[in-house]
Amino acid sequence: MTTTPTHPREATVVEAAPKQLLIAGKWRDATGERTFAVEDPATGATLCHVADASPDDALAALGAAHDAQADWATHPPRERGEILRRAYEIIISRREDLALLMTLEMGKPLPEARGEITYAAEFFRWFAEEAVRIGGDYAVAPNGSGRFLVTRQPVGPALLITPWNFPMAMGTRKIGPAIAAGCTSVIKPAQQTPLSMLALADILREAGLPDGVLNVVTSSNAGGVMEPMIRDPRARKLSFTGSTAIGRKLIEQSAEQVLKVSLELGGNAPFLVFDDADLDAAVDGAMQAKMRNIGEACTAANRFYVHADIAQAFSDKLAERMSALTIGRGVSEDIQVGPLIDDKQLSKVTDLVSDAVAQGAQVVTGGDRHGGDGYFYTPTVLTGVPEGARMASEEIFGPVAPITTFTDERDAIAKANNTEYGLVSYLFTQNLQRGLRVTEALETGMVGLNQGIVSNPAAPFGGVKASGLGREGGKVGIDEFLETKYVSIGGL
Repeated sequence: MTTTPTHPREATVVEAAPKQLLIAGKWRDATGERTFAVEDPATGATLCHVADASPDDALAALGAAHDAQADWATHPPRERGEILRRAYEIIISRREDLALLMTLEMGKPLPEARGEITYAAEFFRWFAEEAVRIGGDYAVAPNGSGRFLVTRQPVGPALLITPWNFPMAMGTRKIGPAIAAGCTSVIKPAQQTPLSMLALADILREAGLPDGVLNVVTSSNAGGVMEPMIRDPRARKLSFTGSTAIGRKLIEQSAEQVLKVSLELGGNAPFLVFDDADLDAAVDGAMQAKMRNIGEACTAANRFYVHADIAQAFSDKLAERMSALTIGRGVSEDIQVGPLIDDKQLSKVTDLVSDAVAQGAQVVTGGDRHGGDGYFYTPTVLTGVPEGARMASEEIFGPVAPITTFTDERDAIAKANNTEYGLVSYLFTQNLQRGLRVTEALETGMVGLNQGIVSNPAAPFGGVKASGLGREGGKVGIDEFLETKYVSIGGL
């Protein structure tokens, strides 16, 4: 299928993006020159084809990372930071083209894509500054007979796996600390959105990153190319963002080599609105927490718990805002809601809504797919969603807001925590004591108190329970790529 471009630079930005594997600083074809198609989810049309790596290609990439590790580990921290800083500046200077490329392969509207490019670049700026702040310690032994020297060293070659929903930011959030810490890496972007990562890798080469420090493997067979690398003793670190089901498999595979593992997995974010909340602020926060990235975010509000006294007013206001959103192909500036990533995701959202309605939920607005080409679903608000509905326990990953009421604070907390996930929560209240009390009771790694967006490169991002291990971003983000070495000094 083909489509008529509606943005004058569509063909230019797609053509400019690399399509090959990056191994040891060289762009090269996959074994047998195999390729796979990259699709525009707004039309179903093929944008281009990129290299489809084999397991042998993946092991060659790991070999390149391993060969480059020793030199990169001793590379001056200031110079590592300067490379990231230069890459940051290049990304910002090319924001328009990078945003358009992302919109074409992922579907999010251009304004959101621009926002992600800026957000992604900030990870490079943040970790450029952290590269020179890797500390250690020197202390007198408690008995006075010796000294303790503690240093931090790069863990070694890292395997990085990124998802399709934030194809640039999830890359910089992993690559930034790896480079700053002195780790080489192999990164595998999602099959649906390889172009943003390939463009990012080319920018890092332009910024002066030495050959082999970052290697990129694109593939239609994620498990087939990743498992051999995970089980290879040359790998020392795995960082993955994706589903909890895949995360569990990766933990099992990583056990063989006892890899240092960090995982950012699924979410089932509760959004609590108390009766003393600023209603307009709560609706604004709900729109941010629900509709960022078309709802395709692990941080998206998945379950709305609203006090019974204000539930009608809240649902009416939210439905009014949701129904006013403009749906379409994201390359137009006036579009606010783009397509879901593919037919599989569209079918999942459709099934979840049908299940809730069959169990008694009422559709206030939306409730069906949007007509025409592409994978569009109408922004939807449901009320009276029963606890037994599938969407109460499964990530929706789409523009659907299911609302349930509560009357008691403890009941609201219990409902919010009634999930295996623990990534992020949101709550709206004007009572400071309640806000702090509920924040402490919520079993999540992050909380948005009277705000609908929590992500920030300068803050630690991550969850508890089945939502993952470790943190990305903030001062602790670089720790995932460092090991601690203790030296005992005697004879003093």
